[in-house]
Order: sequence, then structure tokens, then C-alpha cells
Amino acid sequence: MTEPIDAMPPSPRHPTPSTLPTQPMRRTRPPWPARQARRRRPVERVRWWTYALLILAVLVSVFPLYWMFVVATTDTAAATQMPPRLVPGDNFFHLAGLVFSTVPFLQSVLNSLLVAGAIGAGQAVLCSLAGFAFAKMEFPGRNTLFLIVVLTMTVPTQLAIVPQYLIISELGWVDTLQALIVPGLASAFGIFWMRQHIASTLSDEIIQAARIDGANSWRIFWHIAFPIVRPAAFVLGLFGYITAWNDFFWPFVVLKSPENYTAQIAIKALQNNRDIDLGLAMSGSFLATIPLIVLFVFVGRRLVAGIMDGAFKG
Repeated sequence: MTEPIDAMPPSPRHPTPSTLPTQPMRRTRPPWPARQARRRRPVERVRWWTYALLILAVLVSVFPLYWMFVVATTDTAAATQMPPRLVPGDNFFHLAGLVFSTVPFLQSVLNSLLVAGAIGAGQAVLCSLAGFAFAKMEFPGRNTLFLIVVLTMTVPTQLAIVPQYLIISELGWVDTLQALIVPGLASAFGIFWMRQHIASTLSDEIIQAARIDGANSWRIFWHIAFPIVRPAAFVLGLFGYITAWNDFFWPFVVLKSPENYTAQIAIKALQNNRDIDLGLAMSGSFLATIPLIVLFVFVGRRLVAGIMDGAFKG
């Protein structure tokens, strides 16, 4: 007698759902939009803090220029009032006229342009020449001389003022613009900067190939080395230009005649020993800053790129 089908034991070949082996349930991932939102939150948080810090840095950097312009448009009483006045006045053109009538300010700006331009161009060329010699030429005492050049960067500039003035006096250059130009045509930092760039970008194989073709060291520098490091030399020239434009101490020591004043000495001449007109002084300072602002507008990106490139190579 056959048994009912329901009473028959399950066949191993045909398992029932109750006899199937249990498997752990897999954890399902959230949908793609949810994952993207989760990833975006920390990125947005970091980006928000980044922009906040950048805005704060811009405000800290720009506010002194804005405050200088505010004082340049007001008189001394308004410049010293408390709480301070943050809105520009309407006295700028009057004070600017006083600047040009009190001192030969236009001539002083032209003198600064001449001195700063000559120093910037001189450092770009002469420091590149010295850097090429220290990086790619073999001569006795090369490493010792380079070490001495680097060590001079640790000497304060003020210690060299007296011997430098004695040399300038012996040459008869006191109260002349060449007393400002010649000492600034080369710098230890510029030589170190260009030596690092040339050593890292110009291979010895290129120099050897050029010598095989009959090129001497001078031709190798002008036709091979200098074109390769021209961006770095340009940035070094900008540094030299800005430093020479803002220099006050050395021009104040050697310049005597008003027609030889630079812009910084002309600003000092706007102040007398008894009374300081803050509006007049700040008006002259703002006018002297305009050429640097214009220069930075045109070459600011190249300057920043050169600084970053030098940081990686240095």
C-alpha cells in the first residue's frame, strides 16, 4: 500500500524550503545619491573653512592699503579720531597737489623707477651668471666661494653700511644714483636662487654636447642656460625691483640733494621734526604705492608661480 505524498519524507535531490541551508543576509548599500551626499558633506565643510580663511587673509592684507587711502583723504584730526573713521574723505586731490608742490615728487618717482629697474635687471643677469658658474663650471675653490656667498646672508645689512659708505665716498659717488644702483646689482640670495635653478634644470649632457659643437662657456650661458632659467631670473628681477623701490635706509644715508631723492626719501621730506601731517604723508605713501600695485596687477601671477617653483627647487 502506497503512502500519501504529503507523508513521504523529502528527497535529498528535491529539498523543500524548510530544508534549504540558511545564508546570512547581505548588507545592502545605500543608493548612489545617498552615498554622494555623505561624501559631499566633509568636502563642503573643508571648502567652507578654506574660503573663510582665504577671505580673512585677504581682508588682513588689503586693510592697511585701504586705511592708508582713508587717511590720505582726510586731515590729521580726522585720522586720529576715536573711533577711527573708515569712510574715505574728499581731500585726496588737494593733499596730492600739496605733495607735488612740497617736494619734487615726480622726479623722485622717476629716480626710483630708474634705480629699481637697473637693480632688477642687473640681478636677473649677474646673479644668473654667477649661479651658472657655481652650478656648471669647474674651478679651484668653487665650493668654498659658494659657502662664503651663502654665509653672507647671515650678516645683518646694517653691519655693512659703514664700510660700504666709505667705499662709495672714496669713489666720489655720494649723493648720486649710482651709489644706490651699483651695490644692489648682485645679491647672495640671488646667486643662491639661480644656482639652485640652473643645477636642477640644466643637465651636464646638454653642456657637453654644446662644447663638442664648439660653443664656449659664454655662448652656452646666453643661448642655452639663460633661456631655460629665464622665468626664475624674471622673478628674481621682480624681487630686486620691489626691494629697491621700498629701500629707505641706504638712500637716506647717501642722498643729500632733493633732485636725487627716491620716492621713499621724498615721503620722509614731507614730514618735519615738529609737526607731522598724517594726511600729507599718507597721500605721498599712497602715490608711491601705485606703481607697485600696477606692476603686481600685470605680473602678480608670474611672481606667485615663480615663488612656488623656487620653493620646490630650493
